[in-house]
Amino acid sequence: MNPDSASHNPEAFEDPDLLSGVVDAPLRLAMEMADLIRFKTSTLTAIGFQRNGVWGEETASQKVEHLGLMFGALAASPASVVKGRGVPLSQLTFGLLIFPGVWDWYLQRREQRRGFYIKWEEDMLMVAQALTRAEVGWIRQHPEFLKKVQPIEGLIAQEEIEFAARDWHGACDAFHRHAANRSKEIQRVMRVHRDPFEPIMVVLEADSPLLEYRKITHEILKRMPDENRYPRAAAEALRSFLLLRIGLHLGLRQKNLRQLRLCPRGHFPTSERRLEDMKCGELRWSDRENGWEVVIPSIAFKNSGSSFFEQKPFRLILPDLLDLYKYLGAYIDRHRGVLLGSAKDPSTLFAKTVKTTSLDAAYDSTKFYEAWRTVIQRYGIYNPYTGRRAIKGLLPHGPHNLRDLLATHILKQTGSYEQASYAIQDTPDVVQQHYGRFLPQDKAALAAKILNQVWEAA
Repeated sequence: MNPDSASHNPEAFEDPDLLSGVVDAPLRLAMEMADLIRFKTSTLTAIGFQRNGVWGEETASQKVEHLGLMFGALAASPASVVKGRGVPLSQLTFGLLIFPGVWDWYLQRREQRRGFYIKWEEDMLMVAQALTRAEVGWIRQHPEFLKKVQPIEGLIAQEEIEFAARDWHGACDAFHRHAANRSKEIQRVMRVHRDPFEPIMVVLEADSPLLEYRKITHEILKRMPDENRYPRAAAEALRSFLLLRIGLHLGLRQKNLRQLRLCPRGHFPTSERRLEDMKCGELRWSDRENGWEVVIPSIAFKNSGSSFFEQKPFRLILPDLLDLYKYLGAYIDRHRGVLLGSAKDPSTLFAKTVKTTSLDAAYDSTKFYEAWRTVIQRYGIYNPYTGRRAIKGLLPHGPHNLRDLLATHILKQTGSYEQASYAIQDTPDVVQQHYGRFLPQDKAALAAKILNQVWEAA
């Protein structure tokens, strides 16, 4: 239970509940949480239980954090900076989560502290509905949790507990309806807490977003240290270059790019069955295509059930443009080893710089985000005093904005939601929903631009 800790999500620092202190969860609540994680992440459900869908590692970590915030708020003192509810630790149980008063207090508390509702609250209510859904909800299948629930003044009345004891499924149904109604109410009034496009808006507004963003890679090469004099600095700069170059070619989510494995040229590639088991992809040399190939099983993607994949793996040959293969070969053969030092090889393409304070060369989601953000700060954001760095008006951001960039670029060049969806392994509907605002206003001019190419060729 962590009501006030810093989140593993680099963007969660704005959450009003993430302050300073950490309170350990009581043993009973910790055991219930562990059972929930097993239920939602195990390959097979335990005999006698049913579920609908599973959680990946990142999703499970996120849900643990969000539910921990809720229980932490309930337990925190009303007189503390957290302004909690003061529920004794011994009374905390997932059985509390089928009572509408508990959720209404928590949602209203968050709204009061921030000043408005955001999608976070709606997402939490979706979790609540899933946990209490008929037949497959985890809490629904644990009526014994009710035995641990005690009345809480203003939140849970004795009559509600008695009703749930008489008709557990009826109580779960009633709460499920309540959560659905609250979700609809919040959808009507919630705001966008922060525009996700803001850090790269100056790039997205350019006629050719990709061409504009590519300036950062030129800046990295222009300032590349001498490999013989500064081997570690040169290795880090080349890693920064390849992070952006390969990211721009693949359009992957952070997780898929971070976990991309490396099979050096001349080595036997990992089987697709093994990659499916590990839920990650691999960069390997293809003799047939005479190029570096990226293979990622569909199950490794967040939207693996999307019509984009049709249960087939993602495959792409990286283009040998602007000496990409030369830089990739130098990184694999020489520079990556400099970054690893004597540490164990994590077998991923991108590895951290191993220092005396840490011998783990594998990136986690936080470190990978920080690495990307550092690249942007070091090479991307123009400094008017030194004249260095590439783009005026750019703000610090992480790898997630890369997908925004690619989808917007193709949308601006073609006006096609379908083609834009191909660049980020998604569907046209998703692209239209998220990036429709960047579709060129003058659609007739866009069509004329394509048609005029015929006359220009003549």
